[in-house]
Amino acid sequence: MNWDKAQSYVPYISTVLPNFGIDTPLRKAHFLSQVSHESGGLKYSEENLNYSVQGLRSVFGKYFKTNEIAEQYARKPEKIANRVYANRMGNGDEQSGDGWKYRGRGLIQLTGKDNYRSFSNDHGIDCVNNPDLILDPEVALKSACWFWKKRNINAYADADDIHMVTKRINGGTNGLQDRQQYLDSFKNLYKVMEADSKVV
Repeated sequence: MNWDKAQSYVPYISTVLPNFGIDTPLRKAHFLSQVSHESGGLKYSEENLNYSVQGLRSVFGKYFKTNEIAEQYARKPEKIANRVYANRMGNGDEQSGDGWKYRGRGLIQLTGKDNYRSFSNDHGIDCVNNPDLILDPEVALKSACWFWKKRNINAYADADDIHMVTKRINGGTNGLQDRQQYLDSFKNLYKVMEADSKVV
C-alpha cells in the first residue's frame, strides 16, 4: 500500500462512500480492498499504456496481430490508446484521439467516452470536456463508488463473496490472492466479525 498516496483519499472516505450505500464495515472492507488492488495499492489513478511489443501482442493481441504492427506502437501510450479504444465505448476512430482522451482514470478505471459522459451526467462533473478531473482524489473516489453502485456490488459484498465482487469489478478473478490480502487487512481495520459476513 502506498500510504503517502492513500492520505489524499482518506478525508473523503467517510463522506463519499455512504452516499453510494457503502456504509457497513463489510461493504467498506470489500470496496477498499478492490480499489486498492485495482490502483496498485492506491499508487495509480491513471492507466499505464506504455507497452512493449511483447506486451501489446499478449494483452491486446486482437489489435496487434503481427510484430510489425506492434513495433509501430510499442512504448507510445497515446498511440496505443487511440488504437485499442477506437470505435467502441462511445469513442471515435483512431484518428479522433478519443482513445487517449478517455483512457482509464480513477481508482476503478473509468474508460471510454460513454462512461465519462454517464458519470458526468449523474454527478454534474464535466469529465467529458475535462477528463483529468477524474484524477482529483475526491472525484476518483466518487467515480469508483459510482461504478460499484451501478453494478450492484454491495449485494455481493454483503454476502462476503470476494469471487463475485471481483468478477463484477474486472470480469474475472485476476489478482484474487492480492485482493483477499487487502480484504483481510480492511476487515481487521473495520473489525468485521464473522457474524457480519452473514448479513444479506
